[in-house]
Amino acid sequence: MSRRTKRWCLTIPMVALLAAQAPAQTPSLADRYAEPARRIIDAALGDSAAWGKVAELSDRFGHRFSGSESLERAIDWALARMSAEGLENVRGEPVMVPRWVRGEESAALVTPRAMPLPMLGLGGSVATPPEGITAPVLVVGSFDDLRSRGGEAHGRIVVYNVAFTSYGATVQYRTNGAVEAAKLGAVAALVRSVTPNSQRTPHTGALRYDSTVAAIPSAAITVEDALLLQRMQDRGEPIVVRLRMGARTLPDAQSRNVVAELRGRERPNEIVVMGGHIDSWDVGSGAMDDGGGVVVAWEAVRLLKQLGLRPRRTIRVVGWTNEENGLRGGTAYRDAHAAELDEHILAIESDGGVFAPRGFGFSGSDSARALLRDVVRLLSPLRADTLFSGGGGADIGPIMQRGVPGLGHVVDGSRYFWYHHTPADTPDKLDPREVGMNVAAMAIMAFVVADMPERLPR
Repeated sequence: MSRRTKRWCLTIPMVALLAAQAPAQTPSLADRYAEPARRIIDAALGDSAAWGKVAELSDRFGHRFSGSESLERAIDWALARMSAEGLENVRGEPVMVPRWVRGEESAALVTPRAMPLPMLGLGGSVATPPEGITAPVLVVGSFDDLRSRGGEAHGRIVVYNVAFTSYGATVQYRTNGAVEAAKLGAVAALVRSVTPNSQRTPHTGALRYDSTVAAIPSAAITVEDALLLQRMQDRGEPIVVRLRMGARTLPDAQSRNVVAELRGRERPNEIVVMGGHIDSWDVGSGAMDDGGGVVVAWEAVRLLKQLGLRPRRTIRVVGWTNEENGLRGGTAYRDAHAAELDEHILAIESDGGVFAPRGFGFSGSDSARALLRDVVRLLSPLRADTLFSGGGGADIGPIMQRGVPGLGHVVDGSRYFWYHHTPADTPDKLDPREVGMNVAAMAIMAFVVADMPERLPR
């Protein structure tokens, strides 16, 4: 045997020994949870139960506006249904909510021709006098435009004709339009509905008042009518509109956050909380905003229980109340659970509609982000395996401010603002299979984070 051959023969046992002593590579979260993820997806897409629950919630109770009897009956139904399904620690946690009542309302073009203007008063608006307000109109395209024409605003109804760019940018005119118009002496404000697509449908939403200026009535009109008034003004035609609004703000009312759990098998005091808001505006039936968000979180927990997938930590589903015109549910949850927020591992909110899922947006530490990037790989069969930068939601915002990492459920939002805050927010806008896909995405994300051996780092 040559010297080189002898060295080679001696090396083979040494390599084998070193290989035997090397630690086995730890499987990734995606590898470790591939089988339960497959089971969850198959079960979630096996029927249209989730869509059926959204439809029942919407059809049976209609709108679920804060302070309304229909909201409280819907909450009673949800709590009873959760208990019947065997979820644990089912309860309604008390919340005092604002109560604004729309009343009778209308708008009409008086000059240059008589014509009704479909409208919706903005949530929280004051009323007009009983006889209404009949006044000339000033159409503006921005706050800067309004200020540059400030001398023309006194005694007029200001109409904001602002095209939709993004919700965050355009909604400022709905939120702050009345205040800015009142500063210049306007008697009322009308805002072009905040939507990229319209079939002469107005979109409501909340406004804000400032105690340093007069509170003037404010409402949304349709995109088409805002453009009509713009064209009339551009031609130099005098425009007069009559606005009548019977809105009232009543004393706060008692409501509840809807809460149920799948208790953890090893660390039940550590919590992954997820949900949406149970309330809606007083138009439509709140199927998309946000009955669907509540139901996909609820169905995710029910499905995990059905499949026998009990995680190490507790998964808590919440239907927050009063997101639309007060955020009282989110702040009440923060206050009621202040002592356990250090044990909240992750908060997940679904409030963007339940169209085709795309992934999740995350706000938290880099080390947590690295783990979640591995988890979202499990969502590739749903085409929802993107982890976006930045995420959360209005209802989980209060606990995120206390340090709880947050995930926002991201879906195809191309049609969301077509129906947002309108009478057209009804179950037929949702596809049953897409609703099931969202159940699967929520269930997988919540289960893996609640079950993985290591706690999601902050």
